Amino acid sequence: MQPTFNGEQLRARAFRSMGTVVSLTVASGTAAQTAVDELQSAVDVVGEIFTQLDLTFSLYREGSEASRLVRGELTLAYASELMQELYAAASEWRVDTEGAFTAERPDGALDLSGIVKAHAMREAALSLGALGLQNWCLNAGGDVLVSGSPGPADTGFEDPDPWQAGIVDPFDRQKLISTYRLGASAEGGMTALATSGSAERGEHIWTVGSGRSDFLQVSVAAQDIVTADVLATAIVAGGTQTLDRSVEKWGVEVLAVGRTGTLLATPGFRNAH
Repeated sequence: MQPTFNGEQLRARAFRSMGTVVSLTVASGTAAQTAVDELQSAVDVVGEIFTQLDLTFSLYREGSEASRLVRGELTLAYASELMQELYAAASEWRVDTEGAFTAERPDGALDLSGIVKAHAMREAALSLGALGLQNWCLNAGGDVLVSGSPGPADTGFEDPDPWQAGIVDPFDRQKLISTYRLGASAEGGMTALATSGSAERGEHIWTVGSGRSDFLQVSVAAQDIVTADVLATAIVAGGTQTLDRSVEKWGVEVLAVGRTGTLLATPGFRNAH
């Protein structure tokens, strides 16, 4: 049986890419077979976007362009236009976050993995719009980007039900510590939620200065997925000072979990249902 939301049928497909699971959920009021075909076409398009980006940027693929750059077989000046474009974007974020987000590893090697997945999700959103899909939720390894609503589009209500994203407790992966309403009808119009930290993948984020990060896990809700993903990583790396600056400069909502279990939450998360 397919899950429903207020009578609206929700259909989902998942695939693996970039070392994680990517899932696409679509709310559809169309006939069953038409909806299935529509979803499969959308998943094929989204999957191709993720696959091509992974082939280019993965440092786990020996023949990828990113790996060739790290080995010195290729210089950035002769890299692809997309490689240069994402490097420029990452460099701008490094300046904007005062070094809390960086695409350079401690050994000096270029690593754009901190921005590639969000870029893939942003490109996928453009493609889903081109396919005429309006109500969908894309989840890539716990980072979420939504459009429209999971509820029926013809209810007559001006404020349709938003999508709800859950945030896992870093101390108990079987529990949620919060949920957050996403979509055009949600407060602040936030459509993206990204979570970063060491609870699931270990200490993989390079902190600013010496020592471990103040936070075990940081979730950021923003109007676009790149901002949410970059700032979640930056706050883990930069600590409370970066958190305060991110909220002030970008107007994002943040839920940060300290290493002892303390929570820091902006109003959007404190009022979350």
